[in-house]
Parts: sequence; structure tokens; C-alpha cells
Amino acid sequence: MRFLLVTGLSGAGKTSVNRYLEDMGAFCVDNLPPNMMFKMMEAFEQSTMRCPMVAMAVDVRSAEFFDAKAVSDLIGETRSLGYNIECLFLEASDEALVSRYKETRRDHPLADASTSLTDAIVRERGIMQPLRETANYIIDTTALKTRDLKALLGSIFSGESQSTAMRIELSSFGFKRGLPRQADLVYDVRFLPNPFYIKGLGSQTGLDPAVREFVLGNAVTEEFLAKMEDMLIFLLPHYQEEGKSRLAIAIGCTGGAHRSVAIAEYLGEFLQSKGYQVTVNHRDLALEQAHWKSSAEAN
Repeated sequence: MRFLLVTGLSGAGKTSVNRYLEDMGAFCVDNLPPNMMFKMMEAFEQSTMRCPMVAMAVDVRSAEFFDAKAVSDLIGETRSLGYNIECLFLEASDEALVSRYKETRRDHPLADASTSLTDAIVRERGIMQPLRETANYIIDTTALKTRDLKALLGSIFSGESQSTAMRIELSSFGFKRGLPRQADLVYDVRFLPNPFYIKGLGSQTGLDPAVREFVLGNAVTEEFLAKMEDMLIFLLPHYQEEGKSRLAIAIGCTGGAHRSVAIAEYLGEFLQSKGYQVTVNHRDLALEQAHWKSSAEAN
């Protein structure tokens, strides 16, 4: 039987993930005390009940029962006993988490009269780091729409057995909002000509044909991509041989809406053509578009 530990930052989307997994036929338990994980797995292995997956949501809501390092160690122990258990870690930017809590008007589990929401989020990141390092899959939900998250989960968890192929997660981002924490490889494409300053292109994004053509049609871009392709074709088999199950590649420009988006989309198509499992997301695209809209309205 396939087991999945669903964990991560509060407000990053664990409730939505559980709902989608249930729709896929999984048996889901939310806010399970970590000391009950092994007993639950054992019970399912001994039962006649059959389902494609058993998902257990574990996080800081368990308060004194929760210790991220202990949970991480428990995952390793259960694997050594022959259990098929994976770990999905959900995260989002501080700005996105603050916004979500303000919209729902719920309290963060670590926030109290003496701890602000922002401080609670920072503290939780530190607490959860051991589980993040253990995770088979890390999903940043900052800019993911509902349908995109559902599609991503479907691509990862459809089928009853874990794929042995390494998954590649490509993301674009803007340096002005900080480096993506989950990235294994980061490429800075701010040296490329910026379409933001070209009349008629600034209000479009790297998903639009005109911007894509401007970025990819540049001679410097063509040379850069040729070198990138050679480097990735060299690197990826070695990462896979090392046993890496996922590789996160981040492409950054200034705002995360033009150059990085076009490059990430291009590389996603290139790697898919080479037979790799690839997902592409754009961390700051929606935030940048919202910023443009608010600036236009202010003017």
C-alpha cells in the first residue's frame, strides 16, 4: 500500500490537497498526531481495505506531539521496514501566507498575544525544515491556481506505484521578491534584453507570443539556451544516477513576468521532448500582474 505524509507550512494548502487526494480515491486523515502514524500504517497493511493511497496530514497543529526531526526519522524507520511512504511538503511565500490568513481571518497555530503572524510564519519555517529536507515532493503554492494545483497532484500521484524517473520542477521568479527556497539550481537571466521597456510588451508576459518571440529571438538568448541545453543534458542523468527523485530549477529575472517566464516555458518544452517528467510554474507572475494593475489604477 502507498502512504503519503502531507505536511508543510500552515496556510500553504494542505486542506485543499487532502480534498483533491480524496477525489482521487485516497483515504485521508487530517491533523494526525505523529505518534499515531506508524500504528495507522500498520493497521492499514493488516486490513482488507484497499485504496490507491493513504494520506496523513501532520503539522504544527499537533503542538507538543509534533517534532519535525522525530517525524523525519520515523519516515526513515518505516521505509527500512518495507513501507512505501512518501512525503509531500507544501509551502508559499511569506506575503502569500499573510494574505491568506487575513482573507480567512483564521489564527496561525503558532501566533498568540505575544507572537505576530509574520513572526509565527518565520518560526514555523525553521521548525519544519527537517521535514522539508526529507520530502519527496515540494510544491510552492504561492502562484498556483486551484486547477493548477489539482493538475499537478494528478500528474504526481495518479497510478498506484511511484515512478522511478526523476521529476523536474521548473519555476520562474523575480529577484525583487527573493530567491525560491526550494531551488536546487538557480539561473539569473537579468542579463537578457528586458521587454518590460519595449512599447507594447511591458504589459504582456512571457506567456504571450510577442514577448516570447522578443526574448527567445535575441541572439544572446539563443547562445545562452544552447549552452543551457548542453549543461542540462550533461547534468540530469548524473542527478538521476545519484538517486535524486526531484530536481527544482529556478529561472529568475527582475520581476518574474517576462524573461524568466519565457525561458522557463522554453526549457520545460525542451526537457519534455527529451523524455523527462516536467512541471512548470511561475511563482511571481500573478503578483507582478497585480502590481501592474494597482499601479495603473493609482495613476
